Amino acid sequence: MKLKYCGLHSLEDVRMAGASSCHYLGFVFAESKRNVQVELVAKWIKQAKIHKQQTVALFVNENLQNIKRVMSTHAFDVIQLHGMENPCFANQLRKETSAKVWKAIHHGEASLDLMRSFNGSVDGFIVDCRSKKAWGGTGESFDWREVPRYLEEGKRQNVPVFIAGGVNPDNVSKLVLYKPDGIDVSSGIEIDGKKSAIQMARLAKEVG
Repeated sequence: MKLKYCGLHSLEDVRMAGASSCHYLGFVFAESKRNVQVELVAKWIKQAKIHKQQTVALFVNENLQNIKRVMSTHAFDVIQLHGMENPCFANQLRKETSAKVWKAIHHGEASLDLMRSFNGSVDGFIVDCRSKKAWGGTGESFDWREVPRYLEEGKRQNVPVFIAGGVNPDNVSKLVLYKPDGIDVSSGIEIDGKKSAIQMARLAKEVG
Protein backbone atom coordinates (compact mmCIF):
# COMPACT_ATOMS: atom_id res chain seq x y z
CA MET A 1 0.00 0.00 0.00
CA LYS A 2 1.52 3.27 -1.14
CA LEU A 3 1.51 6.46 0.93
CA LYS A 4 1.38 9.96 -0.53
CA TYR A 5 2.03 12.95 1.71
CA CYS A 6 0.55 15.98 -0.02
CA GLY A 7 0.49 19.73 0.50
CA LEU A 8 4.17 20.05 1.41
CA HIS A 9 5.00 23.75 1.38
CA SER A 10 8.39 24.31 3.00
CA LEU A 11 11.90 22.88 2.96
CA GLU A 12 11.23 21.48 6.44
CA ASP A 13 8.11 19.69 5.13
CA VAL A 14 10.10 18.15 2.29
CA ARG A 15 12.85 16.99 4.62
CA MET A 16 10.35 15.44 7.04
CA ALA A 17 8.45 13.64 4.28
CA GLY A 18 11.70 12.62 2.60
CA ALA A 19 12.89 11.01 5.83
CA SER A 20 9.58 9.19 6.26
CA SER A 21 8.47 5.88 4.75
CA CYS A 22 6.02 7.48 2.30
CA HIS A 23 6.32 6.78 -1.44
CA TYR A 24 5.15 10.08 -2.96
CA LEU A 25 5.62 13.75 -2.08
CA GLY A 26 2.82 16.03 -3.27
CA PHE A 27 2.97 19.75 -4.07
CA VAL A 28 -0.01 22.01 -4.78
CA PHE A 29 0.19 24.38 -7.76
CA ALA A 30 -3.31 25.77 -7.34
CA GLU A 31 -5.20 28.26 -5.20
CA SER A 32 -4.73 26.89 -1.69
CA LYS A 33 -3.20 27.72 1.67
CA ARG A 34 -0.64 25.05 0.69
CA ASN A 35 0.18 26.62 -2.68
CA VAL A 36 3.88 26.63 -3.61
CA GLN A 37 6.14 28.16 -6.27
CA VAL A 38 7.83 25.74 -8.64
CA GLU A 39 11.27 27.35 -8.39
CA LEU A 40 11.26 26.95 -4.61
CA VAL A 41 10.05 23.36 -4.73
CA ALA A 42 12.77 22.40 -7.22
CA LYS A 43 15.35 23.84 -4.79
CA TRP A 44 13.82 22.07 -1.80
CA ILE A 45 13.88 18.70 -3.58
CA LYS A 46 17.58 19.16 -4.36
CA GLN A 47 18.46 20.43 -0.90
CA ALA A 48 16.59 17.59 0.81
CA LYS A 49 18.25 15.10 -1.58
CA ILE A 50 15.00 13.37 -2.46
CA HIS A 51 15.77 10.18 -4.37
CA LYS A 52 13.74 7.32 -2.93
CA GLN A 53 10.32 8.97 -3.37
CA GLN A 54 8.52 10.18 -6.47
CA THR A 55 7.20 13.72 -6.64
CA VAL A 56 3.67 14.76 -7.63
CA ALA A 57 2.60 18.16 -9.00
CA LEU A 58 -1.07 18.89 -8.30
CA PHE A 59 -3.08 21.23 -10.54
CA VAL A 60 -6.71 22.39 -10.56
CA ASN A 61 -8.11 23.39 -13.96
CA GLU A 62 -4.70 24.71 -15.03
CA ASN A 63 -3.85 25.41 -18.67
CA LEU A 64 -1.55 23.19 -20.67
CA GLN A 65 1.30 25.70 -21.00
CA ASN A 66 1.56 26.37 -17.26
CA ILE A 67 1.61 22.65 -16.48
CA LYS A 68 4.30 22.10 -19.11
CA ARG A 69 6.33 24.98 -17.60
CA VAL A 70 6.24 23.33 -14.16
CA MET A 71 7.11 19.93 -15.60
CA SER A 72 9.99 21.38 -17.63
CA THR A 73 11.93 21.74 -14.35
CA HIS A 74 12.22 17.92 -14.33
CA ALA A 75 11.51 18.05 -10.59
CA PHE A 76 8.28 16.03 -10.81
CA ASP A 77 7.38 12.49 -11.81
CA VAL A 78 3.58 12.64 -11.75
CA ILE A 79 0.91 15.19 -12.74
CA GLN A 80 -2.22 15.13 -10.58
CA LEU A 81 -5.32 16.74 -12.12
CA HIS A 82 -7.67 17.71 -9.32
CA GLY A 83 -10.32 19.79 -11.10
CA MET A 84 -12.74 19.43 -14.01
CA GLU A 85 -10.18 18.26 -16.56
CA ASN A 86 -11.36 15.87 -19.30
CA PRO A 87 -9.81 12.68 -20.77
CA CYS A 88 -8.62 14.49 -23.91
CA PHE A 89 -6.63 16.95 -21.81
CA ALA A 90 -5.13 14.13 -19.73
CA ASN A 91 -4.07 12.28 -22.88
CA GLN A 92 -2.48 15.42 -24.29
CA LEU A 93 -0.47 15.91 -21.10
CA ARG A 94 0.80 12.34 -21.21
CA LYS A 95 1.99 12.82 -24.77
CA GLU A 96 3.55 16.25 -24.32
CA THR A 97 5.25 15.75 -20.95
CA SER A 98 5.95 11.99 -20.87
CA ALA A 99 4.92 12.11 -17.20
CA LYS A 100 2.40 9.88 -15.50
CA VAL A 101 -1.01 11.54 -15.09
CA TRP A 102 -3.38 10.85 -12.21
CA LYS A 103 -6.97 12.10 -12.10
CA ALA A 104 -8.80 13.03 -8.92
CA ILE A 105 -12.41 11.87 -8.79
CA HIS A 106 -14.64 13.56 -6.23
CA HIS A 107 -17.02 11.04 -4.71
CA GLY A 108 -20.63 11.50 -5.76
CA GLU A 109 -23.52 9.98 -7.71
CA ALA A 110 -21.80 10.22 -11.11
CA SER A 111 -18.21 9.64 -9.95
CA LEU A 112 -17.91 6.06 -11.20
CA ASP A 113 -19.17 7.07 -14.63
CA LEU A 114 -16.60 9.86 -14.69
CA MET A 115 -13.89 7.43 -13.66
CA ARG A 116 -14.89 5.08 -16.50
CA SER A 117 -14.65 7.93 -19.01
CA PHE A 118 -10.91 8.22 -18.23
CA ASN A 119 -10.23 4.57 -19.11
CA GLY A 120 -6.97 4.51 -21.06
CA SER A 121 -6.30 8.22 -20.52
CA VAL A 122 -4.66 8.24 -17.07
CA ASP A 123 -2.16 6.22 -15.04
CA GLY A 124 -4.02 6.33 -11.73
CA PHE A 125 -6.87 7.83 -9.72
CA ILE A 126 -7.25 9.70 -6.44
CA VAL A 127 -10.76 9.40 -5.01
CA ASP A 128 -11.42 12.39 -2.78
CA CYS A 129 -14.32 13.87 -0.84
CA ARG A 130 -16.47 16.43 -2.61
CA SER A 131 -16.50 19.67 -0.61
CA LYS A 132 -17.85 23.18 -1.07
CA LYS A 133 -14.83 24.56 0.77
CA ALA A 134 -12.05 23.55 -1.60
CA TRP A 135 -10.99 21.00 -4.23
CA GLY A 136 -9.04 19.02 -1.62
CA GLY A 137 -7.13 19.13 1.65
CA THR A 138 -10.24 19.93 3.66
CA GLY A 139 -9.99 17.06 6.16
CA GLU A 140 -13.43 15.81 5.10
CA SER A 141 -13.98 12.17 4.15
CA PHE A 142 -16.60 10.28 2.15
CA ASP A 143 -18.26 6.98 3.14
CA TRP A 144 -15.42 4.48 2.87
CA ARG A 145 -17.90 1.65 2.38
CA GLU A 146 -17.93 2.90 -1.23
CA VAL A 147 -14.18 2.30 -1.64
CA PRO A 148 -14.48 -1.26 -3.08
CA ARG A 149 -16.42 0.03 -6.09
CA TYR A 150 -13.61 2.40 -7.00
CA LEU A 151 -10.97 -0.27 -6.46
CA GLU A 152 -12.88 -2.65 -8.72
CA GLU A 153 -12.96 -0.05 -11.50
CA GLY A 154 -9.26 0.65 -11.00
CA LYS A 155 -8.51 -3.06 -11.43
CA ARG A 156 -10.62 -3.12 -14.58
CA GLN A 157 -8.53 -0.27 -15.98
CA ASN A 158 -5.32 -1.79 -14.57
CA VAL A 159 -4.34 1.42 -12.75
CA PRO A 160 -3.86 2.20 -9.03
CA VAL A 161 -6.53 3.92 -6.94
CA PHE A 162 -5.55 6.13 -4.02
CA ILE A 163 -8.08 7.20 -1.39
CA ALA A 164 -7.97 10.75 -0.02
CA GLY A 165 -10.07 12.99 2.19
CA GLY A 166 -10.09 13.13 5.96
CA VAL A 167 -7.49 10.40 6.47
CA ASN A 168 -5.49 10.70 9.69
CA PRO A 169 -3.57 8.46 12.13
CA ASP A 170 -6.70 7.89 14.23
CA ASN A 171 -8.92 6.55 11.44
CA VAL A 172 -6.56 5.19 8.77
CA SER A 173 -6.76 1.64 10.17
CA LYS A 174 -10.42 1.55 9.10
CA LEU A 175 -9.46 2.56 5.55
CA VAL A 176 -6.62 0.01 5.42
CA LEU A 177 -9.21 -2.78 5.83
CA TYR A 178 -10.43 -2.02 2.27
CA LYS A 179 -6.88 -2.47 0.90
CA PRO A 180 -6.67 0.54 -1.44
CA ASP A 181 -3.63 0.74 -3.70
CA GLY A 182 -2.62 3.94 -1.97
CA ILE A 183 -3.59 6.52 0.63
CA ASP A 184 -3.24 10.26 0.06
CA VAL A 185 -2.92 12.46 3.17
CA SER A 186 -2.57 16.22 3.63
CA SER A 187 -4.26 17.79 6.65
CA GLY A 188 -4.13 14.45 8.47
CA ILE A 189 -0.35 14.74 8.92
CA GLU A 190 -0.55 18.27 10.32
CA ILE A 191 -0.69 19.74 13.80
CA ASP A 192 -2.03 23.30 14.01
CA GLY A 193 -1.81 23.62 10.23
CA LYS A 194 1.84 22.53 9.98
CA LYS A 195 3.22 19.23 8.74
CA SER A 196 4.31 17.02 11.63
CA ALA A 197 6.94 14.27 11.61
CA ILE A 198 5.12 12.74 14.59
CA GLN A 199 1.85 12.51 12.64
CA MET A 200 3.67 11.13 9.59
CA ALA A 201 5.25 8.40 11.72
CA ARG A 202 1.97 7.59 13.49
CA LEU A 203 0.11 7.26 10.22
CA ALA A 204 2.81 5.09 8.60
CA LYS A 205 2.79 2.79 11.63
CA GLU A 206 -0.97 2.31 11.39
CA VAL A 207 -0.73 1.52 7.68
CA GLY A 208 1.99 -1.02 8.42
